[in-house]
Amino acid sequence: MYRITQLLRQSRTLFHTRDLALLWGINNQNTLYTTISRYVKRGALNRIHKGFYSTAPLAALDPVGLGIGYLHTFSYLSCETVLFQHGVINQPPNAITLVSAKSTNFTIQQHRYRARQMKAAYLYNPVGITRIQQVRVASVARAAADMLYFNPRTHFDAPNLVDWDEIALIQKRIGYYGRILRSISQT
Repeated sequence: MYRITQLLRQSRTLFHTRDLALLWGINNQNTLYTTISRYVKRGALNRIHKGFYSTAPLAALDPVGLGIGYLHTFSYLSCETVLFQHGVINQPPNAITLVSAKSTNFTIQQHRYRARQMKAAYLYNPVGITRIQQVRVASVARAAADMLYFNPRTHFDAPNLVDWDEIALIQKRIGYYGRILRSISQT
């Protein structure tokens, strides 16, 4: 079977270099990079960033899925992005905010991203996180709880849009319950 056929039969569209090596069973780096280069020249693969490729055009990709795919680790949409979408904070974030196993800022085309690192014991807890298509998204309460995890003095422009009891429950179920107590008393 041709390598391109293997690639196009995948349900996903984003691939890192090592994903392609595993998919095609290529161990030799020179062979791998030559194969990738040929498919990029033919238009079968689109280079997004060094070592990061897509079988779909960049304009057709969801910006959040693109950021999560670039991180190549468990992550989800949360914090300012979710809170702004639901009117809890008024100022639009200057980047798409993700919670991940690593902390980094990066830009892909016109999209800016900010990934915040969360302790693994909290990160992988699914409380308040839903899957929308291929992307994990925090609920408003989980996003607020995450914001309070990173900054207990976070200001919410519309605190009435947040269910503080639900946040306290989420914090308790995840394990970082103590961080919210100071913030609730300030609202």
